[in-house]
Amino acid sequence: METTAYTTRFRKAYQLMEWKRHAEALKEAGELIRENPDDADVYALASDIHLKMDQHDKALHWSGEALKRDPENRVAWFVRVSVYYETDNDKPLEEALREALRIDPYESHYSFLKANLCNKKGRFAEAKAHIETALELQPENALYLAVLGYIEALLKHYDASRIFEQEALRLDSESPHVFLYLAWAAGRRDEYEAQTNFLKNAIRLDPVNGQIRTEYLEALQKNYKLYRFFLYPAKLLKRWKPWQLLLAWIVAWIVFKTLVLVFIGLYILSHWMTKLLVHVKVFGWTFRK
Repeated sequence: METTAYTTRFRKAYQLMEWKRHAEALKEAGELIRENPDDADVYALASDIHLKMDQHDKALHWSGEALKRDPENRVAWFVRVSVYYETDNDKPLEEALREALRIDPYESHYSFLKANLCNKKGRFAEAKAHIETALELQPENALYLAVLGYIEALLKHYDASRIFEQEALRLDSESPHVFLYLAWAAGRRDEYEAQTNFLKNAIRLDPVNGQIRTEYLEALQKNYKLYRFFLYPAKLLKRWKPWQLLLAWIVAWIVFKTLVLVFIGLYILSHWMTKLLVHVKVFGWTFRK
């Protein structure tokens, strides 16, 4: 009877977390820990609640307590991986992913994170392989399809990118993260109007997300052809190696110093002018902090 009551209360704590009643869920988890301090699953649950509250240090602490009692606790490893990813802590993330995948090789989310990690490091072909692994496990996951569309755009496979875009939208047109990846893909294809529309939908679905709001304002800025004109050389230069950039800069500075200064001045002017236009368009003539 005690075991049944304990299991029921554990489920209650989990359900409270799912309902985003985090304070109540933590209180319930704390009571369960006091009653059974050797139950790794309760510590893992507490870490998961803290993760959902963006309390990363506490999430790591409680996941560590869970792993002391059960080194292969799947929820605890999932929490640790998520914390390292959300805090851009790449080295421990890679180590945690290796262990998490050993314990749970069928967790598609880990392949999704590995794909994002490879994208961050410019290893696009490797990223594609990882997201394809995730899709083998969940072939109708709209987010994974949106990521694959983004990677195809990074690889300059624009037709394939658009195909995955349509498939992602067919499966889920109400996810802010799907729209965010679709926006990134459209931006890589220089489809600025589509990029802005995707971000507009993302904001509609998640209006308090700071990253989405910032990217939306930047996308609006890129809709101005004047600003895109001054961005174009920088886009071309991204394809060059560091030593090529340094050499080109030195030569340009020596031979075309005046023109370089004029271009930089015009770029700065266009940046702030279009930024002002976007601000007025979105917020009006209000400049309060």
